[in-house]
Amino acid sequence: MVSFRLSEEQKMLQDLARDFVNEEVIPNAQKWDMNGIYPKETIKKANDYGLLTVKIPERYGGGGMGSIEDVIIAEEIGRGDPGFATAAGSSILASYPIITGGTEEQKEKYLSKTADGIIASYCVTEPDAGSDVRAIKTEAIKEGDEYIINGSKMWITGAMHAEWFFVLAYTEKESGYHGMSGFIIDADSKGIELGKKESNMGQRCSDTRSVTFNNVRVPVENLIGGKENEGWMNAMLAFDHSRPAISAHAVGNARGAMEESLAYSKERKTMGKPIFKHQAISFMIADMATKIEAARLLCWKAAMTLDEGNRNTLEAAHAKRFAGDICMEVTTDAVQVFGGYGYSEEYPVARRMRGAKVYQIFEGSSQIQRLIISRELE
Repeated sequence: MVSFRLSEEQKMLQDLARDFVNEEVIPNAQKWDMNGIYPKETIKKANDYGLLTVKIPERYGGGGMGSIEDVIIAEEIGRGDPGFATAAGSSILASYPIITGGTEEQKEKYLSKTADGIIASYCVTEPDAGSDVRAIKTEAIKEGDEYIINGSKMWITGAMHAEWFFVLAYTEKESGYHGMSGFIIDADSKGIELGKKESNMGQRCSDTRSVTFNNVRVPVENLIGGKENEGWMNAMLAFDHSRPAISAHAVGNARGAMEESLAYSKERKTMGKPIFKHQAISFMIADMATKIEAARLLCWKAAMTLDEGNRNTLEAAHAKRFAGDICMEVTTDAVQVFGGYGYSEEYPVARRMRGAKVYQIFEGSSQIQRLIISRELE
């Protein structure tokens, strides 16, 4: 029997995340965004509260919980601010390939670091390889007990503050997808060059920049799983874990925009009554609520499927596609509800709308999710 009711423990986690967001994120979100401030101290606080590492096993210092707990927390964090949600989520994203395919030694060393609150970054996208991961050019050539890595990655979240990177590179390029391997590269390794902080349309507090690897030497023990040519499948499996939470971030951002629209519509008056009393506005907010509810349930289904030990690729694609798209729709409508004020950075809906767009792009665009869905239906 499927239940949509949270357990007492899950409700406590939800309340903890909500309180943290209300106290630490929402009061600072505008400042972080306007000034491009990376909120490292607040990310550390969120980690100390246990909000960012619930899926890391307890033996490595994490919460040892499931994906459903992860998406419950992720929605609250996304409601706080989409940029903070992305910045705070970079380390667990980089850790997923280790959780799903790492050796025991790698898990002990690097998952423990993530649980302690260090920043890590996920390096797959390149200047000429986004949706088409097969087009990456980064290569790793084995030389004795080391790999020499050369290549450039682009749009890497948290790169400036990361202590280690997950990097996807070719070890056997002629084999295509089947010739990719995953590596853990310590950020202090010689030969790493960081690019400038990108000036993005939204989520400006999420430090994003390029990372170039120039003859970077990596010990063989940092080959994830200890086996070559398994990086692609492991990276895609990691997405099955991360996409429900990213989708929940989008749901949270949309929910925040709806809540702000509802509150404003009850205060703002036209023609002698609050604008919420005008059907044109109340129906718009009602549609927001329906879209958010549907997207949330898709996130929960994707998470529950994974927690049951089943492959959730299709469910995660449904959640990512729908949540990303409705987040853009809801935040756009929120700006409309606020009217001229919505177009001003004085109110948070402008920041939410700018921050919403990238949910339709990163971790697999909405078009790529449709491709996955169509393939899964064959």
